[in-house]
Amino acid sequence: MTSDETLPVLLPLALDAPYDYLAPARWALKPGDFVTVPLGTRERIGVVWHGKLNEGRARVETSKLRKITARLDVPPLPADCMKLVEWVAHYTLSPPGMVLRMMMSARAAFNPPKPRMGCRLTGAKPTRMTPARARVLEVAGNGMVWAKRDLMQAAGVGASVINALVDAGTLTVEAMAPARPPAPDPGFITPKLSREQASAAQPLRARVGENTCSVTLLDGITGSGKTLVYFEAVAAALAAGKQALILLPEIALTRQFVQAFETRFGCAPVEWHSEITPRQRGNSWLAIARGEARVVVGARSALFLPFPELGLIVVDEEHDASYKQEEQVRYHARDIAVVRGSLGNFPVVLSSATPSIESHVNVARERYGLVRLSTRYSGAALPDITAIDMRTAPPERGKWLSPILVEVLGETLQKKQQSLLFLNRRGYAPLTLCRACGYRFECPQCAAWLVEHRFRGQLQCHHCGHKARAPKACPNCAREETLVPCGPGVERIAEEVRERFPDARIAILSSDLAPSVNALREVLGRITAGKTDIIIGTQLVAKGHHFPQLATVGVVDGDLGLSQGDPRASERTYQLLSQVTGRAGREAISGAGYIQTYMPEHPVIKALLSGDRDTFLRQEIAAREAARYPPFGRLAALIVTAASLPRANAYARALVAHAPRAEKIRVLGPAEAPLSVIRGRHRVRLLVKAAKQSDLQAYLRQWLGAAPSPKGGVRFSVDVDPYNFM
Repeated sequence: MTSDETLPVLLPLALDAPYDYLAPARWALKPGDFVTVPLGTRERIGVVWHGKLNEGRARVETSKLRKITARLDVPPLPADCMKLVEWVAHYTLSPPGMVLRMMMSARAAFNPPKPRMGCRLTGAKPTRMTPARARVLEVAGNGMVWAKRDLMQAAGVGASVINALVDAGTLTVEAMAPARPPAPDPGFITPKLSREQASAAQPLRARVGENTCSVTLLDGITGSGKTLVYFEAVAAALAAGKQALILLPEIALTRQFVQAFETRFGCAPVEWHSEITPRQRGNSWLAIARGEARVVVGARSALFLPFPELGLIVVDEEHDASYKQEEQVRYHARDIAVVRGSLGNFPVVLSSATPSIESHVNVARERYGLVRLSTRYSGAALPDITAIDMRTAPPERGKWLSPILVEVLGETLQKKQQSLLFLNRRGYAPLTLCRACGYRFECPQCAAWLVEHRFRGQLQCHHCGHKARAPKACPNCAREETLVPCGPGVERIAEEVRERFPDARIAILSSDLAPSVNALREVLGRITAGKTDIIIGTQLVAKGHHFPQLATVGVVDGDLGLSQGDPRASERTYQLLSQVTGRAGREAISGAGYIQTYMPEHPVIKALLSGDRDTFLRQEIAAREAARYPPFGRLAALIVTAASLPRANAYARALVAHAPRAEKIRVLGPAEAPLSVIRGRHRVRLLVKAAKQSDLQAYLRQWLGAAPSPKGGVRFSVDVDPYNFM
């Protein structure tokens, strides 16, 4: 009689611990194996678990346990991935099952594989030969099994030609071997690095060969060729038989990046982001888990892919706020990359022209290494930055561009060079009101104004997605022709530019106006090819793009990010404006940046004008240290939401009443959130401020364990290391 063994299985659900199941001992299941198990009336996929999650669990009598129903034929979850699940769950106070869910984000990978069918020549001649059929026979004459689409493209024929040859017996349909991603060649080309780049690449290559965890900050000015430098670390990892992961903050960046990768390594990397199809996601997940995909470029979620031989992570634009996930499991990809490097004993490279304060401080504390690139790869100089004081050079009534900036745009256009206007505000106008009765269009579900999108004839909330047709009459007083837009968005700037420069070719870079990522990439391609004269964009334009013919950058509102009640407001504004102006003059054309501002004396604006980044950083770091804000202290946010404000406030006060007393930990609040209503739910915030040495997670667990459970539709979430204070 076959004996059964008891095994813990973690499921990708909001569960804090594995469940025990029975399995035949002859199956020899090991930690990391994927299995199907019954849960309630459904079958679920889970992972045989080993680790801290099993400690202290209550055991169930064997007679009451259900049986594992199957073992899946997929590679097991690597041991360091299991450790990462437990670390992230502990640090973020998230259910481990929800972290595991991120590692199982490709459902198609766990389905039975569908055979790929292809066509092969049989040797039989068709009864009638045509030029199209002859081309097919010539292409397929190598005896290979061809995917139908590939054969059509190679022969330049339609599907009907292939189908007719199959019907005639000239081609046979048979199963193909599973497709494997091409292998990047670390020696495909020998890149021409500058002396400074070669010097920077050397320690990165060396750290790959050390087989130990290290973190290096690659701090290089815009246009210094940081990508070519960290490609050398990728090449070293490939040569050592390791996989590599490159994180990028924006999907739209990947096309230009992939082309650079192909030039260096001879083929494209595997891509991982939200725009790939479920089938592509499943195939890529399996290729990564089998070790067939050697280099992956992806968004932050790629950190949770099951690499069995990961030997390097590169976090490009490491300062970018989009690396912070704000929903469900709230984590920062830069920090998790460092943790994964520590768990797997391999190096991590953080790359940026404007590194985060956290990374600068870690370099100063000698926790991170530092590699600097201080000159542009092309030899071009950094752009000259000029402030346009809007108090002395205001725009015309009803306009948004200062006469100084308008003149510069005209001069750039005459030289047949490109200009870029940056405004980090989507749509046509952030507010529409009735000048007769004062009515303002607000979202019915959020404490936010509806943004006018005139090109689409819509009013839209950028928080919940609510949309409404732009009316002709005021819904409050019914008067027509009284609705006026207040303030500019990129669409309104584009309208002004068209009025002033009717012959200019204009492109708008905004996620609202691109129906897909491919459409956005097409716009970027036209800009790179010089088929656009004036670019108008949101923060999308700041994310690492290389526009060879861009000479002038104008920032429409340099003060936009400085009025937020956010301890990182100055740092973020400096990073954003530095990145945007750094798009100019990256090759042979000299560049210039112009910042429209009402506060030219602000430290951020002064630092941009002088190019004295180090002084700004010293001041910002000193201010953070004095206030004991990260990285000199720790923060956690608790966000309570409910259908009514009194109910949210009542539970928030109950939470505060149960907060343990601690010498170096303070609980601030409750206070109504700046964005007080989202999707019809009222929001109240608590902020926990702790000393750097405090065990914040232990404090939060003790507190939440003693607090009353939320009732009546009240919900709350915890955000350790918050980046969003709205």
